[in-house]
Amino acid sequence: MPVRLKKFIGIVLIVALVMLYALLATTIATLTLAQSPWWVHFLYFLLSGVLWVVPAMLIIKWMAGPVQKNRP
Repeated sequence: MPVRLKKFIGIVLIVALVMLYALLATTIATLTLAQSPWWVHFLYFLLSGVLWVVPAMLIIKWMAGPVQKNRP
């Protein structure tokens, strides 16, 4: 697969991941944390704000994978 295509697919996947993850995390927080104290909100958003990095790292690792060199 060409490097440019791989990077384009990776960028589209990361943007989609961030948008869907933010919507899901906010929906869960709205439905479950309505009567919780401030520190529960803080911990939830701290953890959910960092958790999206794991799948994004996997996508970036795939994007930066081994480059196939053209052999003569």
